[in-house]
Amino acid sequence: MKYSTQKLAYPYFIAALALFLVQVLAGVLAGSVYTLPNLLAESLPFHIIRMIHTNALLIWLLLGYFGAAYFLIPEESERDIHSPKIAWLQLFIFVFAALAAVVSYLMGIHEGREFLEQPLWVKVLLVVAFLLFLYNVSMTVLKGRKTVVSTVLLLGMWGAALLFLFAFYNPDNLALDKMYWWYVVHLWVEGIWELIMASMLAFLLIKMTGVDREVIEKWLYVIVGLALFSGLLGTGHHYYWIGTPGYWQWIGSLFSILEVLPFFAMVLWCFHMVYRSGRNHPNKAAMLWTLGCPVMAFFGAGVWGLMHSFSFINFYSHGTQITAAHGHMAFYGAYVMLNLAFFTYALPQLRSVQPYNQVLNMWGFWVMTASMAFMTFTLTFAGVLQTHLQRVVGMGFMEIQQQLDLFYWMRLLSGIVFVAGAILYIYAALGPTKNQVSSSPNLQPTHK
Repeated sequence: MKYSTQKLAYPYFIAALALFLVQVLAGVLAGSVYTLPNLLAESLPFHIIRMIHTNALLIWLLLGYFGAAYFLIPEESERDIHSPKIAWLQLFIFVFAALAAVVSYLMGIHEGREFLEQPLWVKVLLVVAFLLFLYNVSMTVLKGRKTVVSTVLLLGMWGAALLFLFAFYNPDNLALDKMYWWYVVHLWVEGIWELIMASMLAFLLIKMTGVDREVIEKWLYVIVGLALFSGLLGTGHHYYWIGTPGYWQWIGSLFSILEVLPFFAMVLWCFHMVYRSGRNHPNKAAMLWTLGCPVMAFFGAGVWGLMHSFSFINFYSHGTQITAAHGHMAFYGAYVMLNLAFFTYALPQLRSVQPYNQVLNMWGFWVMTASMAFMTFTLTFAGVLQTHLQRVVGMGFMEIQQQLDLFYWMRLLSGIVFVAGAILYIYAALGPTKNQVSSSPNLQPTHK
């Protein structure tokens, strides 16, 4: 590490990984309810488990982004973070708000809108924490060197904060409610979060490949343009059946095709940069995660998203397990793997050791990725069967669930394996290490 305030990333990474474990455990519990419907029905209903599962996902991903920003912005700006005290205050408020939200859910206090269930006062705390972060990093960038990486990251972070403000607007009209709801949910994960993803990948590629910054930044411009161009109007594929005008079926179908392009560009970008570098970086686990991230994102967000984004297909498939298949692999590939890649790269430096436990870390990669792929295929087959029985044959919903029982057991099994992979990763990342060094390790690549 070059700057002392980069250590601010460490507590953010710890908090993120703790919530990551909570999220996957809640996911397994939710999967268990699909197979044993009366499990915890009175003490912990399914909708509460699902809230904890999805909300923990969003919160730990954001904590990872915050930590990554506090790690990379000092290097990009060539100066320390503006105010470490603000960073600590932000972390306290954000984690407190997350824990308060969970307690509220357990007490039955929530707003009922999927992903945005947080009580009003919790939303206010989250916005306060976000604004503290934006002030802190913006002041750091403004006073230091300006790079494309830090600028794109700031653009993504500011966009995330501003779009979250739509979470406060809950109109009585259901069609309007869903329109503005998608302003948050879609434009986060299929729009401005892609900017955060691209900037973090760009930083990792610059550090691990040694390829000239200008080359990587040119690719970054292309990806940002594709993400914003396709993502904004790509929201239209959520407007098909909520009472909006019919032209959204054409707009949504067209721009859903284009939404695949930024993810495909990221695959080409990462592999091309690594190929140019000679791939001789000592942190092989970080390189594996960095290359795996765009690949799984392309399939999960791109291919599986496109699979049911056309209006004439979505007419039959919306709201089925096909959506769950897409959501699981898309979030894992695009954003979970992104954070885990960054943690794998940064933690050895934050702990002042050489890259460590790499074999265990890579085992974690393959176990989680394989189990997520299996889960995705399982849910896809379940969704196809569900679509046919429900939307074509006309069978009753609960009768269909009995037909899908085998798929739900397979999904639960893959979830349990995924938890094992997550625990393996966390142990590899935070567990005991060897070769303690007195200064930051030299993690620059060796060129051929």
